Formats: sequence, C-alpha cells, structure tokens
Amino acid sequence: MLWFLSLAAKRGFRVDRYRDLAVGTLGQNAQRQWCMTRVTLRPEVSFSGAPAPARAEVESLHHAAHEQCYIAHSVTTEVRCEPVISE
Repeated sequence: MLWFLSLAAKRGFRVDRYRDLAVGTLGQNAQRQWCMTRVTLRPEVSFSGAPAPARAEVESLHHAAHEQCYIAHSVTTEVRCEPVISE
C-alpha cells in the first residue's frame, strides 16, 4: 500500500481510500511442511480531484508498486496482485 500511495502522489493523483482484501492459501511445500503457498491481494482504490487516473494508469501503478515492494521480495510465497477497479 505504501509504495502505491507514494507512486500515486508522485504522479499527482489524490487517493481518498485504499482498501485491500488479502487472501492466503495454505498448502505444503516440497518438504511437506504446512505453509502459505500463495497470497492474493485485491486492492481497491478511490481517487478524487484532477487529474483522475485512467484504468490503465491504475493498473500500471499497482504493477509498479508490486515490483518495488520489499515485502513481496522477502517471502518465498507467490504474491499476486489483482486490483479491483470500479468504473
């Protein structure tokens, strides 16, 4: 979330709300130990003011934030980002 907010601010977008419904999948790794095998993030962001980002810009922001996220790079679990974009 913090990377997203930072990138959005640098592009001049005003974020009013950021909500994320994260879901984890429990499974077994190669050593048959129970662990989180996948985490799926479903962020939903509301903007106001001008300029308002287009859908492609919002998707680009989510992608860039995920690429820079040190937490996503620190875990061995697959981390997916599936933005929820209201029109």
